[in-house]
Amino acid sequence: MNYIGSKHKLSSFIKNTIANTVGNDLSGLVFCDLFAGTGIVGRTFKPFVKQVIANDVEFYSFVLNRNYIGNFKKLATQKHIDNLNSLNGVEGFIYQNYSENGSEDRLYFSEENGRKIDAIRQQIEIWKNNNEINEDEYYFLLASLIESADKVANTASVYGAYLKKLKKSAQKKLVVGPAKFNITKNSHQVFNEDGNALIKKIKGDILYLDPPYNARQYGSNYHLLTTIAKYDSFEPQGKTGLRAYYRSSYCKKNEVKKSFEDLIKNANFKYIFLSYNNEGLMTENEVSTIMTTYGKYSLKTTNYQRFKADKTENRNHKATATVEYLHILEKHGK
Repeated sequence: MNYIGSKHKLSSFIKNTIANTVGNDLSGLVFCDLFAGTGIVGRTFKPFVKQVIANDVEFYSFVLNRNYIGNFKKLATQKHIDNLNSLNGVEGFIYQNYSENGSEDRLYFSEENGRKIDAIRQQIEIWKNNNEINEDEYYFLLASLIESADKVANTASVYGAYLKKLKKSAQKKLVVGPAKFNITKNSHQVFNEDGNALIKKIKGDILYLDPPYNARQYGSNYHLLTTIAKYDSFEPQGKTGLRAYYRSSYCKKNEVKKSFEDLIKNANFKYIFLSYNNEGLMTENEVSTIMTTYGKYSLKTTNYQRFKADKTENRNHKATATVEYLHILEKHGK
């Protein structure tokens, strides 16, 4: 998935820095990804640690992580994937509100793909309600649908707006592919909570933080993925069909520092790593001042190309590349 803030290209930098700080043998450690997004970092560490704790307040993210992190045993799901791909489309909520020739004329999906998403999403729910699939299989199939629908979405990578005409990839027929996950011997935990609230209830060894950096709210930019995931009834608002969404304090200049310090203070983890960049609402000095209060602090940096769909009005700087920071804290007394 092409995702704002994705750490896919930075995963080696993050993994190597953490290993150099903590040690190469992570097999006995609990790793927490508190702002997990699509789960790239948690998925990177899943085969190497005792347990991953993944969390995100956005429901579409919870679904993805419940599959990629929460699922750890092999599933027999190919017959379900084949069944879903054989379904005929229906005129459901996604078609009516977000698709070509739907009642609201929002061009997020082609008519065929909008209908197909509805048919698939309804079938997954029928299987769940009839106990024909278990919880692991349910989230595997939901994640597979979300990933596959995203590939044919008529957007510039985010769902804050749709394109005026169907682009080539959006004209392709939706085919659900399996959202494959790593099989491990140990189980993992996945939460759908506010990070600052959850941090008071969990503990571990390595805490990785990748909160929003700027004023861009993820709830509005990925609202349609949550709508597919929840498949609930509501009145879509405005031209883009927004749903009510969570507004993060990490996207608010006057709240971010207090939220961040509360998080660091309450974290019951020995090692804390914060991904941030030179365009964030908090400056490098502000972050280091807060972290230094709670233990031994250091910093690693790397240059990084900007996410291509990032809008300039959400940024403090206009450069095509950023400096990615990995702030490191070894907490006192942990």
